[in-house]
Amino acid sequence: MVLLSVSLFRSSRFCSLSARVTRNVQVYKQAGCPPKKTHSVSSLTGCQRAATPTGPPVLIRNNGPTVCFQISPKTTSPFHSGPVQAQCGHHFHTSAPLRALPAPFIWLVLKPLQKLVAIILGRSIRKWWVALPDNRRQLMREWAWQRRWHLAAGAGVAMVIAALLLLTHLDESPVTGRIRLLVFSKEDYMKLATALSEAYMEEFAELLVPVTDPRHKAVEWVLQHLAQRNKDIPEVSGITWRAHVVQNPNINAFVLPNGKVFVFTGMLDAVADVHQLTVVLGHEMAHAILGHSAEQASLSHVVDLLSLILLTAIWAVCPRDSLALLGQWAQDKLTQLMFSRPYSRKLEAEADKVGLQLAAKACADVRAGPVFWQQLEIRDQLTGESSIPEWLSTHPSHRNRVTQMESFIPQALELRESCICPALPATDPRVVFTKSVQVLLENAKDQGRGLPERASKPHLPQSPASLPNVLPAALLAQNALLPSPNVDQEIKGPAPSVASETAVATPVPAPTEGDRPKDGV
Repeated sequence: MVLLSVSLFRSSRFCSLSARVTRNVQVYKQAGCPPKKTHSVSSLTGCQRAATPTGPPVLIRNNGPTVCFQISPKTTSPFHSGPVQAQCGHHFHTSAPLRALPAPFIWLVLKPLQKLVAIILGRSIRKWWVALPDNRRQLMREWAWQRRWHLAAGAGVAMVIAALLLLTHLDESPVTGRIRLLVFSKEDYMKLATALSEAYMEEFAELLVPVTDPRHKAVEWVLQHLAQRNKDIPEVSGITWRAHVVQNPNINAFVLPNGKVFVFTGMLDAVADVHQLTVVLGHEMAHAILGHSAEQASLSHVVDLLSLILLTAIWAVCPRDSLALLGQWAQDKLTQLMFSRPYSRKLEAEADKVGLQLAAKACADVRAGPVFWQQLEIRDQLTGESSIPEWLSTHPSHRNRVTQMESFIPQALELRESCICPALPATDPRVVFTKSVQVLLENAKDQGRGLPERASKPHLPQSPASLPNVLPAALLAQNALLPSPNVDQEIKGPAPSVASETAVATPVPAPTEGDRPKDGV
């Protein structure tokens, strides 16, 4: 018999031997390791099968080589003073450590649970207060009144502590230098973006345009050109930018913090030329380099934590659950109207400004930016879709967006002139677009006089210059997309340009249903 002092197996897969055991151990490596006497076994980890007292080998397999242990029954002493170490030329490899979930993901999961806890707490306080006798309630009121200054002082201290915590999480926005609150770090959001990008790739697996498709090549080239021309910005050069084109008729594009840009084919149908596409992609890049997702989530996190106090008070004060539900609904709507949506519109305006600057450094005609939003406004009018008021939306209205971008154009043009870019055409695309729309409207009125039954809903006439229902040919043509035949040398050179002489003010085609911009634009 072999005398062993061992600890029992705690699971079917893992075991540990903490006590020193007196025994002779022979170690065999599965891949031809010769038998070798060793002198010690300090601990065994990752065991999968235990040895029997009669001497069958113990197989230990982790992510390293398989090692075989065999216990010899020939022992002369029940105890051995020296430790014994099992070794066969290789170290044992432990499994990879578990990675902690990013804080934003944990907050997203716990967010509904926080509201549920606040509701239960407030409802419990109301039930407890109603169940109290009248004399106890009076005593509680008197106690609170007598200690009102102590309670006020405690509330003041709590507010000071909360203010200090918020002040320690202030951060300076890159490029703009704006001071903003950043509870979640951009590193955490990079981890979350990796998981999100995998989820989007699975969701759009059957809708992604092949990389050999000219539309994907056009978007990828413009995106890489923007990154190359703005590599002096650390937030741009520190991200690997990749474009994905999704077969979807919606006018939408969005970006993840890790540089994954998703562009719907509906967006490619809406842009008139490479300049407008550059402005749109610059807008999406601005969201990523400014860290708008982390910033918006930080504000939402703080507002939600503060609203939990109000939510608890609503459920504690309202005499019935129906009134409490109504108060909770009103609180959610007020929070969105007063904090979330105005802040989202502010971030969109900032992305428009920075996106124009990125496009200007890429030598695009930034004057095409306002024209794009004018095109979208006309599309909405032609489809007859009612636009919601701006104060109810997370994005500025098309008209206000055009006005804001018009104010950004002079600064963007100055920045473009400071770069080595080809001269802009003398014709302003905004003027050309306005005149083109006027001509089209006059033609529509003339057609309406000839056909009274169609006068109520005129359609813009198709012309050779009108955009097709697919990506404009100007984006697919090599001479419109590439500044020179040698693309690699031009990108690596000092002054690459997105030079396209195609008129930006191409008349807008008759839109299709569902062509409204979503939250990503």
